[in-house]
Amino acid sequence: MSAPAPAPQPVPAPAVATTGERVLCAMSGGVDSSVTAALLKDQGYQVVGAMMRFWPDDKRVDTFDTCCSPDAAYEARRVAEQVGVPFYLLDYREQFQRHIVGPFLDEYSRGRTPNPCVNCNTKVKFDELVKKARMLGCRYVATGHYVKRVENDRGEVEFWRGDDPRKDQTYFLWGTPRDALPFILFPVGELEKPQVRQIAEERGLLTARKPESQNICFVPGKVQDFVAEHLPQVQGYIREIRTGEVVGEHLGTQFYTLGQKKGLGLYQTHRVRHVVHLDPGTNTVWVGDYGDCLWTGLKAQSANYLVDLADLPAELDVQVRYRTAPVKARVVRADEGGFELEFAEPQFAVAPGQSAVLYAGPRLLGGGLIEDHNRTLPDPKAPPQKRPAVLLS
Repeated sequence: MSAPAPAPQPVPAPAVATTGERVLCAMSGGVDSSVTAALLKDQGYQVVGAMMRFWPDDKRVDTFDTCCSPDAAYEARRVAEQVGVPFYLLDYREQFQRHIVGPFLDEYSRGRTPNPCVNCNTKVKFDELVKKARMLGCRYVATGHYVKRVENDRGEVEFWRGDDPRKDQTYFLWGTPRDALPFILFPVGELEKPQVRQIAEERGLLTARKPESQNICFVPGKVQDFVAEHLPQVQGYIREIRTGEVVGEHLGTQFYTLGQKKGLGLYQTHRVRHVVHLDPGTNTVWVGDYGDCLWTGLKAQSANYLVDLADLPAELDVQVRYRTAPVKARVVRADEGGFELEFAEPQFAVAPGQSAVLYAGPRLLGGGLIEDHNRTLPDPKAPPQKRPAVLLS
């Protein structure tokens, strides 16, 4: 790993097709992908619109109702007609169940907190969709993600944070295969959301004022309710991390996540407790104070790098949740399988199953799935505090 070098100034990769290159545009029925298709058409590309069908034949009420829904498919087709490009509805129900829904439930059963949108981009949109693009004779795949496609001084394509800091979506794309980067376009990456809506309004696109989707597309209502329908409820204990004392009961570790302080049912005390560890093996939820939930570093597996390992900076920025700011970290170890980081300052509730996404300033370097964290709890052998050895099993 080399010392961090000054970040080069971004040079937008060529966006205008000079030979009428064919591009497969992923259309979700939202305003971002609608404007993406329109901009590509203006830039001279031969655009093919496509939407991936994820919803099953027995689609439940309140699922897939905003993102990738039957109604959204109808709207995407209408927009394709407005823009003047062909449109295809592609069947990816089986892949979605195998790569997204199944692993989502499996992670919760293991006491982890998954991010299905990361999996969807990594294993479906930028894997399956890229394969389909090649079958259709398309050189590029384009999406409405707020990500900048930047070309460095060696002619290599990099992914940088989008110009709208409120909408940047690089966090979800760390798993993109490095060799696919040159063939992915992000026409709205250098725009802010109000500009995108203005373009849609000016063109009369029917999705111009469509509200954004905020929820997990296949989950109706609360995640806990969805998990309860698919995973067995088994009564267990809530224990105090420092003493091992039983302070409550629960119906399964799958209903909790690290850092959680609400919904614990610990009404017998005025103390605010947070979930600091989940042990599905013993069906135990461990709780403690805020300070007990601060971690000095993390270990990640299933890593994907968008740079050579030799060029990975010794110090970088890491983002451990989508809605949290990146923090400085030192790389303790990095190999093809994963990496270990040490934070410049302890971080709260670093949850296994979430993504640790690596940056050098605005540039996306890659990432991995958080497997474990460095605990800052007291020495369990130091009296008078005791902690059951099973905690670290």
